[in-house]
Amino acid sequence: MARDLTQLELLTELQPEAEANLNRHLSMAKDWHPHDYVPWDEGRNFAFLGGDDWDPEQSRLDEVAKAAMITNLLTEDNLPSYHREIAENFSRDGAWGTWVGRWTAEENRHGIVMRDYLVVTRSVDPVALEEARMIHMTNGYSSPGDTEGLLHSVAYVTFQELATRVSHRNTGRACNDDIADKMLARIAADENLHMIFYRNICGAALDVSPDQAMAAITDVVTHFEMPGAGMPNFRRNGVLMAKHGIYDLRQHLDEVVMPVLRKWQIFERNDFSDAGERARDTLAAFLETLGSNATKFEEQRDRMLAREAAKREQQAS
Repeated sequence: MARDLTQLELLTELQPEAEANLNRHLSMAKDWHPHDYVPWDEGRNFAFLGGDDWDPEQSRLDEVAKAAMITNLLTEDNLPSYHREIAENFSRDGAWGTWVGRWTAEENRHGIVMRDYLVVTRSVDPVALEEARMIHMTNGYSSPGDTEGLLHSVAYVTFQELATRVSHRNTGRACNDDIADKMLARIAADENLHMIFYRNICGAALDVSPDQAMAAITDVVTHFEMPGAGMPNFRRNGVLMAKHGIYDLRQHLDEVVMPVLRKWQIFERNDFSDAGERARDTLAAFLETLGSNATKFEEQRDRMLAREAAKREQQAS
């Protein structure tokens, strides 16, 4: 039975893949400027500078769009914690270090443009948003103690970046505002390129150390939680987002988990030992349960939405 590689050995073995994918990313990434996606002519002073403070009636977003925008922005705000996690698990040398810096710089634009948009358009309460940011960033984010290391890190961010892409894209549509839609589509395009980098690194890790990578992937998928899980009102906002199709169990399974597993050919591979096979079996059983739970959720949601529609119709008549 092959031994597990150390973190240093993994970094060394995967260095050529990191360099190739860094160069690929740099050749495909498009520069853009956050200020171009903000309708500055809608801006005006708040009371501190002699204007008017925020009022709920000033927002043109409904409750679902507000919840999704706040959740997505606060998630982006925790970038310092994510930077620390990736820098510690990767390296600050060579292609690894260059990627960490480039990824961080690109991600930083997301929080900048979303906050500027929300404040200028008065879409959400800026005071409550700032209070939530302070709480969320003070708490920070760190991966669980038993899931540290390069392989867990690249497996997690592969799924997380794709999940974020899906959430941003659907949030843009829910805003019913052309500017917001274009802004979040631009952010989603970044997230997709980031996902491809991590997905390719993890795919290469499956070739370098199949059992080790398979165990990490199974652990990540079976314990997956979005990095914003600890933010204020996360559960309430998450329920709203799931109820209205921003991000739910079915999307998580069909649009995030399964496409990545198919790309890695997880269930077609024949290079696992007994340990890798056991991890894959555990993953397969989990996916079956996740599918059943997604179906149950969809059925419950459909019944709930039908009841709400009927109630509105009754009130209108």
